[in-house]
Amino acid sequence: MAHGSADRLVGFALMGVADVVCGGVGVALTGLPPREAWPFILASASLHVVYQILLIVSYQLGQFSQTYPLARGTSPWVVALVSVTVLGQELPVVQLAGVLTISAGLLALVLIGGRPSRAQVPALAAAFCTGLTIAGYTVLDGVGVHHASVLGYASWLFLLQGPVIPLIALARRGRALRGLPLTTAASGLTGGVVSLAAYGLVLWAQTRGALAPIAALRETSIVIGAAIGAVFLGERFGLRRAFAAAVVVAGIILISLP
Repeated sequence: MAHGSADRLVGFALMGVADVVCGGVGVALTGLPPREAWPFILASASLHVVYQILLIVSYQLGQFSQTYPLARGTSPWVVALVSVTVLGQELPVVQLAGVLTISAGLLALVLIGGRPSRAQVPALAAAFCTGLTIAGYTVLDGVGVHHASVLGYASWLFLLQGPVIPLIALARRGRALRGLPLTTAASGLTGGVVSLAAYGLVLWAQTRGALAPIAALRETSIVIGAAIGAVFLGERFGLRRAFAAAVVVAGIILISLP
């Protein structure tokens, strides 16, 4: 929905309005979270804002079916590498194979159609940085949600991150926002509600199982996202891109294995 919007900043701003409204209702029901949860909520909300800005840039510069898989596929292997190099955790052979498989699939996605032109580099760089922010807030939320109720944690997260993009849109678009078509407003707000529900489910799942397999399983949306780009956005998909996306998902499955 955000990529298909004529003005993607406005599309994300409408999603932010949904964040504020739904988050505000949740906060009114749950009250303040425990003190231990605040560092995670504040850090994650900040990263979510950066993630949204980078995603807007990615969608403005590149094709959805290329930038989305690159952004989503970057997160699992970054988390795996950080766990080894920074946290000192061991990476089993199967999971190492998953990291290498994801890297190969991502490289194939980037190189489909030949060597990227200079004009494509900004879109690919924005998508890669988007993946880094996804990895960051995934780890933060996977730990932080255990310090509060899922509804309380999610509500404060959405309420704090929600206003930023709408304020940016208000500053840059001003009075033009008053004349938004009803269909545009409905699409943006619906996208916001869908996004809230999706990430709420992710947070709930992270309280019921290990972080890595849940985070990895979430990225099967790579193939779905690429298919959406082809079917609904009129972007070329092709067998080579389908194969590359499937390779990335295969690597994610390997990482999630015990």
